[in-house]
Amino acid sequence: MKKKVLLIAPLFFDYYKDMMDELRMMGYDADYICDAPSNSNLSKAAGRINKDLIKRSTEKYFSESVLPRISAETYDYVLVVAGMTFAFDADMMRIIRKKQENAKFCMYQWDSEKNLPYSTGIHPFFDSLFTFDRFDAERDSKYHFLPLFYNRTFEAIGSSPARRTRVDCFYVGTAHPKKYQEVNEMANALKDQLPRQFIYHYMPSKLKYFYHKVLAPEFRHAKLSGFQTEKLSKDQIANIMSVTKCVLDAPQAGQTGLTIRTIECLGAKRKLITTNSDIANYDFYRPENILIFDGNVDFNGPFFTSPYVEPDKDVYEAYSLRSWLKSILG
Repeated sequence: MKKKVLLIAPLFFDYYKDMMDELRMMGYDADYICDAPSNSNLSKAAGRINKDLIKRSTEKYFSESVLPRISAETYDYVLVVAGMTFAFDADMMRIIRKKQENAKFCMYQWDSEKNLPYSTGIHPFFDSLFTFDRFDAERDSKYHFLPLFYNRTFEAIGSSPARRTRVDCFYVGTAHPKKYQEVNEMANALKDQLPRQFIYHYMPSKLKYFYHKVLAPEFRHAKLSGFQTEKLSKDQIANIMSVTKCVLDAPQAGQTGLTIRTIECLGAKRKLITTNSDIANYDFYRPENILIFDGNVDFNGPFFTSPYVEPDKDVYEAYSLRSWLKSILG
């Protein structure tokens, strides 16, 4: 009989769908529950500011939608992927644990503990804790260090014959202030060497733009016209990545773990330029493939003068979504 997995995760760019598809291909029976009462920009913003602002809606969602589903099934695994949108409090996790007392509870933190301080309150309900933040794992032995993953879409790009490039460098991401500033600095510094640029700063709403405009110094000279309010799908992002020479990326403030775009870039076997210097500590780092941007660019260095170097097969496969799920579920 198939083992049953309950996945509680954010809607964030539909990565939960990739997890569900991969679990089913691995032979599991998988169910999904959203980690928050609403996916509206207003609700998500309120929850990030203070969970108490969405407490009433979370309680209603939990009692009317979550609890009946959890009570009706018996699971072998409960996998929680916790990011900034995660809304269930300790009392709710205690109920879930009691309802699924024979399940193995696993939690993956898709952000640093610094950015998710409330997460520590639900840690006691899990049998294993994983984090994408190397520093959190080194600081506290309760965490298992596990970077993010690439899915089969990006793996297909990496295994396909090289296509004619139409873009020299590309970036797609949410316009967090520090990330926004650093990506623009990279793009400007690289403009002469990499002129065909696709830079897509996603802004969830005009309200969020004006919020940053007032409070974030990085947005002092920003204009609303410089942002996009429509999300690009993962397929659209993958299509652009398949015809680009390299990818630009930067972490948001307080983040040292590698973004999922970084790992997708590995999966697609594309070169990467990033402001995250900690990438040098990862086993797939090679100066021919990855340039750490610190404000200065050596255009005579190996990144610009050498072709892409294929990663070792074992290293490459270790970052696939199926390996990620195997590590968590054991």
